Amino acid sequence: MRTSLPPLPALSAFEAVARRHSFALAAAELSLTPSAVSHQVARLEDFLGVRLFERTTRGVALSQAGETYLRRVAGALEAIAAATDDVRKDVRNSLYVHASPSFAGLWLMPRLGDFAREHPGISVFLSASPTHSDFALGQVDVDVRYGEPNWPNLTAQPLFEEQILPLASPAFIDRHRLRDPEELLHVPLIQSTVSVVQWGDWFASRGIEQGTERFALRFDRAYLSLDAAVQGLGVALESATMAQRLLDEDRLRPVFERAWSIPVRAHFVVYPPRHAERPEVAGFLDWLGQRAGSS
Repeated sequence: MRTSLPPLPALSAFEAVARRHSFALAAAELSLTPSAVSHQVARLEDFLGVRLFERTTRGVALSQAGETYLRRVAGALEAIAAATDDVRKDVRNSLYVHASPSFAGLWLMPRLGDFAREHPGISVFLSASPTHSDFALGQVDVDVRYGEPNWPNLTAQPLFEEQILPLASPAFIDRHRLRDPEELLHVPLIQSTVSVVQWGDWFASRGIEQGTERFALRFDRAYLSLDAAVQGLGVALESATMAQRLLDEDRLRPVFERAWSIPVRAHFVVYPPRHAERPEVAGFLDWLGQRAGSS
């Protein structure tokens, strides 16, 4: 028996007020009176022994404890809502996939139609954000993560080896007549701040001292860096795998020969081992491995 679970109506009222920043708006959403919502929130505060909201002249704002609590329970409420929706709609073969935004948009989405055609009986829900999924909340079956693999108690399989290299639009390359790596020190460079390979790493691989780092633009998403390069705003240091469609369309080109790239394995499919026992997850993992291999 789990005795630490709070009353669900009180939890629902708390989440609605936190999201709407108003007891009145939360009451309208929940088809309750503002007084009833206030009572439910007070009930939850008594249960937790902390104050969840601060009342101000402008309305209500989460307290520090309220912010911390909301971060933990919001995902759980979403998982309950999703599971309920699946049952009500008789969706039995659901698959919940989370991925980093650039991987989801640049690599997975162009191929997801193939998975749907090959597995018509599986209902896929895809979400994307830079925050890793918390499997303990039961929201996600599979997470595709970017970075160094340091996730205890989870299976983490590398998807593919990527070549990180300078990329620019054909017009930019022609305009600046780029021939030697040293010439990049005198043109606008685009920085992807979350990349596992930075410009300093690439210059060092060519035996070049970069000096003071100066960037025309900085982004925290690969797809933004690539888009800036397509617009001719500078040279991006990005993955040829993520940029494959742009390369195929000749909207981007490698500035130099591909032998001057840096190989990395930074995209991993991550999941608790028990998840692979589900046929939907096993089918997706098999399909993902095949498509990653062909990349």
